[in-house]
Amino acid sequence: MTTTSEIAGILFDKDGTLLDFDASWAPVNRKVALIAAAGDAALAENLLRACGMDPVTGRLVPDSLLAAGNTREIAEGLIAAGAQHDLDALVPLIDDLFAGAAELSVPVTELAPLFARLRERGLRLGIASSDNERSIRVAVRRFGIDDYVDFVAGYDSGHGSKPGPGMVLGFCAETGLKPHQVAVVGDNNHDLHMGRNAGAGLKVAVLSGTGSRQSLEEACDVLLNDITELEAVLN
Repeated sequence: MTTTSEIAGILFDKDGTLLDFDASWAPVNRKVALIAAAGDAALAENLLRACGMDPVTGRLVPDSLLAAGNTREIAEGLIAAGAQHDLDALVPLIDDLFAGAAELSVPVTELAPLFARLRERGLRLGIASSDNERSIRVAVRRFGIDDYVDFVAGYDSGHGSKPGPGMVLGFCAETGLKPHQVAVVGDNNHDLHMGRNAGAGLKVAVLSGTGSRQSLEEACDVLLNDITELEAVLN
């Protein structure tokens, strides 16, 4: 693990890390399942279960498809569970839903002041998500952090998908940093394993998303309740 004094950049996951996962995504996941089920409510519940969401409570299984998968992986899981859709038709439907959902998403905390303070420290900042890039940019604009974000990567941005190292390496290429100078912050093991696979200097897990203490603590260097505690770690 790199000492915090060596960290020069932070690459954040989006959902469950910057955004409140349940408030932002539970209604969207239900809508995705209902569309994939062509309006069949019973099938939609089965699709949710198959992809990792309890249709009654809305709780997600850590590292399940709806917790950590990208759009294409989710679509493949829905079809495997019984959705009667062509994959290439279902993927853009889900991407469109996710992009629209970004306009209604709920942040974990006020993001603009936090990002401004991190930038004042001289840190380079990026966002790497399994969502599509369009959705990430909508959120960046909505929450007023455009001026602070140096790098954005979704599953469709050409850097590969999590837990592969590509998004971290893309952030490094954009900012001139080395992987050991980067802290990766995320709420599930796809994020943390991405950091490990890229050689990131610090892997920070947050409990504000889909991961549990048990599922995260073995893969992280630091475990926080949420990103509001990040500055204390950097101090």
